[in-house]
Amino acid sequence: MSHALDMLQAQAGTPFGRRLKRGLLAHPGLARLGVVILLFGVWELAARFLVDKMFLSPPSSVFSQIHTVFQTPGVIAALRITAWELAVAFAISVAIGLVVGLAVGLHRFSNRSFMPIVLLLYGIPQITILPLFILYFGIGPASKIAFGVSHGIFPIIVTVVAGVQNIKPILLTSAKSMGASRRQIFRWVIFPHMVPSFFAGMRLGMTGVLLGVLLAELYVSTAGIGYFTTLFTQSFNPTKLLGLISVLAIMAMGLNEIVRRAELRYSRWRTD
Repeated sequence: MSHALDMLQAQAGTPFGRRLKRGLLAHPGLARLGVVILLFGVWELAARFLVDKMFLSPPSSVFSQIHTVFQTPGVIAALRITAWELAVAFAISVAIGLVVGLAVGLHRFSNRSFMPIVLLLYGIPQITILPLFILYFGIGPASKIAFGVSHGIFPIIVTVVAGVQNIKPILLTSAKSMGASRRQIFRWVIFPHMVPSFFAGMRLGMTGVLLGVLLAELYVSTAGIGYFTTLFTQSFNPTKLLGLISVLAIMAMGLNEIVRRAELRYSRWRTD
């Protein structure tokens, strides 16, 4: 292992190695593409030569037969249900997380009083209280949305509080001394400084919402993506299962791209 590392370090010191390093630094997308290709190559080889095909399908089979996932009766409707549950749960998480985060972060008393409670609730394994959500909200979409909110709200609260706490007190004092109203202070002082933390919390919250909704569907749903995930697993159909997981990954990347574009827009506004 040490010999291989020495060889890599020696190659990195050559003119070709230096050019390669500069090229990767100038085009980080190439490095990401190389990692993705490497992972798919390992997956392909493992599925064909190391793992039983009953448990793992190669990516070539998964992507060539992904259309069979959509041809399965009920999958299209399940995607609509899951997407709707995700959108509602994420919107509720952002709204509540932003309000609670600002209320806790802007006031020293509320921060000292309620932040430990928020962290305590955040640390509780949510899956252990899933039966309570089913008891209160039933087995319909309401329980999946509520369980998704329970996963997505806390990262947003914590990051909003962190963003507000990082604002320099002198900025708030200067704004107040110049006669700025509460709305103007929030618009021109608080919001610009909490943008990075807030959008980082939105990304974490989006991941949490996706996890919560899918977990609830896995356990109690007779519709939705979680139901078909269980169905394909129990029928030992890894090709459809991995195809469905790929669709979920695409959905997650789409949501992440929406949040990223919103972050870029408001970050530009911050620097104007």
